[in-house]
Formats: sequence, structure tokens, C-alpha cells
Amino acid sequence: MRSLYTLAFVAVLVVFASGVPARAGGPSTITVEQPWARATPAGAMTGAVYMTLQNKSDSPDRLAAASSDVAAKVQIHQMAVVNGVMQMRQLVNGLSIPASGSVTLKPGSYHVMLIGLKKQLIAGETIPLTLTFAKAGNISVTVPIQAMGSNPSGKGGMGKMEMK
Repeated sequence: MRSLYTLAFVAVLVVFASGVPARAGGPSTITVEQPWARATPAGAMTGAVYMTLQNKSDSPDRLAAASSDVAAKVQIHQMAVVNGVMQMRQLVNGLSIPASGSVTLKPGSYHVMLIGLKKQLIAGETIPLTLTFAKAGNISVTVPIQAMGSNPSGKGGMGKMEMK
């Protein structure tokens, strides 16, 4: 019986990581591909979620907001190297998703920032996340949590960082 539950859990993770539209109640023009978060140490107050957002529409859309019950606040952020220093800033106007294009949220770049974590992010578990798009509306995603040192994209890194 335990094997059956494990198999069902793995099947759900595969479906969410496969790029299937994550919106209930009809097709969405946005698909959320390979969402993931990195595990956090005990007592950490922040975490981040990464994914690829694919716009299947002929017009641009915008990731305007995000929310999750695991954090007090959820913001859309960008990291960039400026004069050799990694800087992070909130995108107060959201993140543009080009028409018939995609944007990848990954370490060292765009990400969804979880601020004021209410619980530790533990590898092997999942967290709920709702993404709000200007045109596509709300899309609910189940985000698998990867091990602390993981980086599925193989790119990016924190380096020296300055908060803006």
C-alpha cells in the first residue's frame, strides 16, 4: 500500500514538471514548466522558486504577482551582476512574458522570492504557489523542493550579493 502512495506522489510530480498547463478550468495561454525550489536550512526566513514560463499567446503577458501560504510575502525578483557585485531587486511592475516566448526563472536571475517563511523548505516535499498573470489570470502550481545544493539548470549562483 505504501508503494502505491509513493507511486502516486511521483506521478503527480512528473505531471507538474512536464509543462502541462497548471490552470484548472480550461486551457491557459501560459504553461509553467519544471517548477522547483531549493531546500532551506532550519530558521531560514527566505526561499526562492524557479521555473520556465511559456506564453502560447500571440500577445505578451505579465507575471504580476505570486502568493503561497508558506510565506508572509511573495515577490518577483531579479538578480544581476552590476560592477562585479550581485544585486537583487523586486520587480514591482512584474515580469513580462513575451508573445509566443518564454522566460526562465533560475538561480542568479529572475525568481519568485518567498519572504518570511512560515516553515522550513524540506527536500522531497512540495509547496503550493499561485501565480497571477495580467491576462492569463491565476495559475496554481505545486512546487517540488530539491536538495539544498541542487541547481537543475546547472547555471547561476549567488556570488557576492547586495540587496536593493
